[in-house]
Amino acid sequence: MRAVVLDEFGPAGNLRFADFPDPRPEPGWATVRLRASALNWHDVLVRQGRYHSPLPHVLGADGAGVRVDTGEEVVIVPSLWWGEDDSAPGASWEILGDHRPGTYAELVRVPVECVVPKPAGLSWPQAAALPLVGLTTYRALFTRGRLRAGESALVLGAGGGVATMAVSLAVGIGASVAVTSSSVGKIESARGLGAGGGVLYTEPDWPQAARELSPGGRGFDLVLDSVGTWQESIRALRPGGRLVVLGASRAQEARIDVRHFYFGQFDLLGTTMGGPRDFAGLLELLTSRRVAPPVIDRVFPLDQADQAHQYLERGGGFGKIVLTQD
Repeated sequence: MRAVVLDEFGPAGNLRFADFPDPRPEPGWATVRLRASALNWHDVLVRQGRYHSPLPHVLGADGAGVRVDTGEEVVIVPSLWWGEDDSAPGASWEILGDHRPGTYAELVRVPVECVVPKPAGLSWPQAAALPLVGLTTYRALFTRGRLRAGESALVLGAGGGVATMAVSLAVGIGASVAVTSSSVGKIESARGLGAGGGVLYTEPDWPQAARELSPGGRGFDLVLDSVGTWQESIRALRPGGRLVVLGASRAQEARIDVRHFYFGQFDLLGTTMGGPRDFAGLLELLTSRRVAPPVIDRVFPLDQADQAHQYLERGGGFGKIVLTQD
């Protein structure tokens, strides 16, 4: 098969379109002929060597296509062997594309429990863009964050795939949402998804400006932080609010005022990805509520994955970047 192959960790230019061995059939596994694959920031970290993937390697966690043995149109759940404990993944858990070949290819092999029917009404790029950010965001907002209709949420970083999905899912269940961004244009785009407004995190006192967008100005019930700015995020919460952390794109260490934290009765919740029951909950929400499909920012052909990575790293887009195959 043809695939995007990484021979050496490093910059996007190290990705090359080349031949790669076909996945071999095996009981308990399904082979999918991919129609589209979506990029995630996680792929950049894999490419840089953060997860010590074997080389040569094929990146990619997200994909949608046709199951070879049945002809069924499917999406791939990239969370492998989560385990039976919903509170946290088990010892065998891994993300597709970390240590076994991923979705930047014509074919991919995954455990049979990791293929589910493609949701009706989604295009191939939308279907490919759904699994990782949909699963991650559903778990962050609802399984961990306990967000309910009538509550309020602040989503940090309006342009990324998780952020756009978070706005859509939260609005879909009847929560009010605000966002942060470095771009007025991205805030306006988030309004188009249903956000009530947003603030520029480049402003020196953005947490207070964000609080003013919350109901009654008392702070948000939940802040979704994928960037690692805990101290500022806590300032945007109401007393008793929940800070849900699922990333560290701007800071890998955080300092907080411990007394302020416990007197504020805040919850600090860490989360990443999710398991099969989280994904089932996501699909049920998509069918029972009016939720916007994944936002697609730009589509590249599979053989231009290096250019797609460069575009992702520039950070100017709004929504997901997808690789497609004719």
